[in-house]
Amino acid sequence: MAKSDKGEVLFMVGPMGSGKSTVGRHLAELLGYGFIDSDSEIEARAGADIPWIFDIEGEAGFRRREAAVLRDLANKRHVVIATGGGAILAEQNRQVMAVNGLVIFLNVSVAQQLKRTGSGDGRPLLQTGDRERTLKRLMAERGPLYSALADVMISGSEGNVRKVAQHIQTQLYERGLISSYTD
Repeated sequence: MAKSDKGEVLFMVGPMGSGKSTVGRHLAELLGYGFIDSDSEIEARAGADIPWIFDIEGEAGFRRREAAVLRDLANKRHVVIATGGGAILAEQNRQVMAVNGLVIFLNVSVAQQLKRTGSGDGRPLLQTGDRERTLKRLMAERGPLYSALADVMISGSEGNVRKVAQHIQTQLYERGLISSYTD
């Protein structure tokens, strides 16, 4: 049993390509929690992929959908939720995460993001201009929000995915944010 309800919902935040979904799946497995990718949930509810949503509704439409999904997902228990890189932009999303769960910030360098995001296909914010400049700008805007919201900050480049998930699990346990490895 978690020490508080907050430990029953873990939100993974960080820039695109930081490993929120991949690490989140492994962390959920280690903790015996469920796993939900908020972007996949948005796509399932919309019946369309994120690039289509951006094309038709713009970023503002996507962000409205994202806020509604996060509010719904925050009511679940024993779950790890991977958020989109921009989920922290809206104050309402930051409040939902801060009040309803623990926030884990996976931090990676822009060089790692460039490598992990490949050509940027399927990532609407990387479809215009210089990808590296875009990633640097996004991190300059979002980095302080990730840091301020985070209960735990971890480098997403500390070994393989499994090791990063184990490191998060250890941090949660050592800080008393969860009561055992088998919550």
